[in-house]
Amino acid sequence: MTADALAPGDRVQLIDPKGRRHLIVLEPGRQFHTHQGIIEHDHLIGQPEGCVVQSTRGTAYLAFRPTLADFVLAMPRGAAVVYPKDAAMLIGYADVFPGAVVLEAGAGSGALTCWLLRAAGDRGKVISVERRPDFAMIARRNVTRFFGALPPTWRLVVGDLTEVTAAAPIRRVDRIVLDLLEPWACVPAVARLLVPGGLLCSYVATTTQLSRIVETLRSHGEFAEPVAFETLLRTWHVDGLAVRPDHRMIGHTGFLVLARRVADGVIPPPRRRRPAHGAHRLPESQPPGGEDG
Repeated sequence: MTADALAPGDRVQLIDPKGRRHLIVLEPGRQFHTHQGIIEHDHLIGQPEGCVVQSTRGTAYLAFRPTLADFVLAMPRGAAVVYPKDAAMLIGYADVFPGAVVLEAGAGSGALTCWLLRAAGDRGKVISVERRPDFAMIARRNVTRFFGALPPTWRLVVGDLTEVTAAAPIRRVDRIVLDLLEPWACVPAVARLLVPGGLLCSYVATTTQLSRIVETLRSHGEFAEPVAFETLLRTWHVDGLAVRPDHRMIGHTGFLVLARRVADGVIPPPRRRRPAHGAHRLPESQPPGGEDG
């Protein structure tokens, strides 16, 4: 058996001719049952990654070790996971670099934690704060399952974020990621921990949350103008000259809000953009119920 061959204990993703995916963990003597027949684990053990295995009914399956995106979409969940398309944009636009110290608020099921740990690398550190003990347990289990052991660069704290940051000796961090229902409530508590030039990224699901966190960052006084966006992922059908968008796509999952910390004592210049008419208050002549009252 070569060093990179599939071995007992490896996670393997089986892909059938229709693109359906099945995630299994290899164990000698075990079988995987599908509607297309049975696959023996022993037929995969010792084979190179990217091999083809046939079920007892003659269906061919490709076998690969799963990517992190594959693992995240198939792992056990407590809270909803951050989709790979959003995690990829967060890692890129929040500029999570090797050696970064990252504070994550809301570990959830551990999906984003895995991305952050891998991006920060062996020289970095990720501090995850999760309020719910049951979610923390699921996150710990999923992170351990993906990395094979509890990463030494990860610290998981169970508790309320504002209380944890007030009591725990957390030194200044390079990046802050907020995946909370009310991220605006903890901005004052975490802003003091962020290094000048550091990035705060908030992941929210609704437009009301989006508005609240952006306005909070603007009024806080220690952040440059926030940037808000969402990512829509659409795959394409390509078969010869038949090229068209797929009928199904991953549309809205959440918004990302990014803001950079200015230097201590610096007041960021005011926004120059003219707000839309009525964006912040109703005209005095119009009653709260609209034109019809």
